[in-house]
Amino acid sequence: MKRRVFLSGFLAAILSGCASKFRTYSGPEVTRLRLYKSQRLLVLDGTAGPLRTYPIGLGFAPTGHKQFEGDGRTPEGSYLIDRRNPESLFHLSIGISYPNEKDRAFAEAQGKSPGGDIFIHGGPRRGIDPTNVRDWTAGCISVTDREIEEVYAMVRDGTPINIFA
Repeated sequence: MKRRVFLSGFLAAILSGCASKFRTYSGPEVTRLRLYKSQRLLVLDGTAGPLRTYPIGLGFAPTGHKQFEGDGRTPEGSYLIDRRNPESLFHLSIGISYPNEKDRAFAEAQGKSPGGDIFIHGGPRRGIDPTNVRDWTAGCISVTDREIEEVYAMVRDGTPINIFA
């Protein structure tokens, strides 16, 4: 009987740990992110080189730099990881500092909004199935839920991200 109680408790502890979306990371510091839109690839770099790479999805209109709210494009250029959202509708998410001053000025000159709220995030909780649609976001970068758990644990606010065409 004691063995059964012990095994049940042990199994419950293991399963509860597996269910958590909050992972820990104690490896080398991520010093920069590189995102290659045309290759659909996100690279997390450390001081000694690449630490991890992930396949990605983009906005529903992936070609070109994001210019306006609702254009479905993913930004290109140099930004920072500037926030994190543990309560994201897309599992977990980390924010990108788009729009910058140049992005705002361009959109304003056209009499439009540059948009914002650009994130790297997991899949939606309901709606579009990202396994069947490659570029489905409104301009964000998508990875799987498991991958965003790793990225969320590894990347700190203030980390630079370079987004290439």
